[in-house]
Amino acid sequence: MAQLTSMPQTRLVRDVQCVTGWRVPQTAFTGVLLSDLLTAAGVRPGATALRFTCFDDVYSESLTLEQAQRPDMLVAHRMRDEPITDAHGGPVRLYAAPMYFYKSAKWLSGITVTDEVTPGYWEERGYDIDGWVGKSNGRDDHPTS
Repeated sequence: MAQLTSMPQTRLVRDVQCVTGWRVPQTAFTGVLLSDLLTAAGVRPGATALRFTCFDDVYSESLTLEQAQRPDMLVAHRMRDEPITDAHGGPVRLYAAPMYFYKSAKWLSGITVTDEVTPGYWEERGYDIDGWVGKSNGRDDHPTS
């Protein structure tokens, strides 16, 4: 965690949107831009996808490298200006701001560069691999703001 907090920090304030319909408006997450973390780790632009694993050994998630490099993707350690608790997926979680919240993997334990997007826990249960708010899972919610 010390290495994560020593990198430049970004604070994003967006609505958190669940694919089941609930929304928590204007929720602040603070952490390291995923793109900065990938650059620091030496991930080359030719990479295709990322796989996120979690400490519970059950949950997993994936993003394309293009998605991961967006300026609204964080490896977050703070939510609402407090450390992220275990109950909210801490101490560190992915925060994929423009996507439904199932894409924001809790209890993040690892990030692996892969050749292709692998369906995660929720995708294996029928949710879209691309979880864009308002464009996925047959929903037409307003994009997060």
